[in-house]
Amino acid sequence: MRYSAFSLLKNALNGNKDWKPAWRKPDPKPAYDVVIIGGGHGLATAYYLAKEHGIRNIAVVEKGWLGSGNIGRNTTAIRSNYLLSENQHFYEASMKLWETMSHDLNYNVMFSQRGVVNLAHSLPQLDVYARRGNQMRLNGIDAELVTPVQIKKLIPGLDISSSARFPIIGGLMQRSAGTARHDAVVWGYARAADQLGVDIIENCEVTSFLKDGDQVTGVMTTRGPINAKKVGCAVAGNTSELMRRAGIDRLPLESHVLQAFVSEALKPVVDTVATFGGGHLYFSQSDKGGLVFGGDIDGYNSYAQRGNLPVVEDVMSEFVALIPALARVKLLRSWGGIMDMSMDGSPIITTGPLPGMYLNTGWCYGGFKATPISGKCFAWTIARDEPHPLSAPFTLDRFYRGYVVDDKGQGPTPRLH
Repeated sequence: MRYSAFSLLKNALNGNKDWKPAWRKPDPKPAYDVVIIGGGHGLATAYYLAKEHGIRNIAVVEKGWLGSGNIGRNTTAIRSNYLLSENQHFYEASMKLWETMSHDLNYNVMFSQRGVVNLAHSLPQLDVYARRGNQMRLNGIDAELVTPVQIKKLIPGLDISSSARFPIIGGLMQRSAGTARHDAVVWGYARAADQLGVDIIENCEVTSFLKDGDQVTGVMTTRGPINAKKVGCAVAGNTSELMRRAGIDRLPLESHVLQAFVSEALKPVVDTVATFGGGHLYFSQSDKGGLVFGGDIDGYNSYAQRGNLPVVEDVMSEFVALIPALARVKLLRSWGGIMDMSMDGSPIITTGPLPGMYLNTGWCYGGFKATPISGKCFAWTIARDEPHPLSAPFTLDRFYRGYVVDDKGQGPTPRLH
């Protein structure tokens, strides 16, 4: 069924009796052309494989329910305001896909281009933002420097006085950036992929890999063996553990927990996405009124989907320093996502590291915003056994060749520990 105003009206008049499940719940078949592990970027990959490459005998296996992983555990921000051209081109291509996603998937992902502003608290920091903004503009991406008065209009409660703990002297604004509803993105890709014939198999954990020598020929799961000509791995922070099950115990990755928080519902107080330049805090306001925000990763390796109190204290203190009026707002809930932090802070989309295997990982803080372009590029790599031009800088062998894409060093920077 195609969603439309007509179908909505029709079902409203007949008691909503004709709505069908958004996707099927099939049992796994013995074999597929492609098995993709992971229900986030993996769903997007399956959709583009079916839509653009004509490969439809695909299974997406997810160890829990759809949306239980990182795709449903983030702060929903979408932007392309990176410094290096490789990341700028990649994430700007993702931005263009976000702009048409609701129409492409026939599902409202609630994409809102409310803008992203990076707050500057010193003249050297503003110079750094100007450099990044100029590089963005050279690559055709919108960017502008904004004044404290302009920022105050977007975030009325912000303390822009000279006596503030972190005085604000300006910022860098990308007006085309914004947010989307993460759950809707999962449901939209799942529904669209299912309609193209993709099997989505939930509660199906991969326990090991089937091999013929070094060649990967399928996966062993909690629901039995599944043979495949090609196996794509897109499991975010669980990549290292999954690769160990394939016999690979060394990758340029670390897994860390990144916490996120949402407050009780408030009247509109933040009309954009903002980042704090004096520490690590990013925040926006959801359509339901809750303030959605996060900060640093926890400083130790972990696979737990929860965080720790020092980071909670750090994030809350920064938020209150910026907007003192929020000091008594109640926190509604918090959660943690497992981040696969690459050594240079940029993603990995590659063939290998074993024959018949394909790897999508290393997303650090950028996984959600990259969902559409990640799926598109990973599908290209799986279908053609070569990197997409946009993801060519992000192959695994860059770490051996010394061609790292160190965009602000967003990885775990083990050299500093």
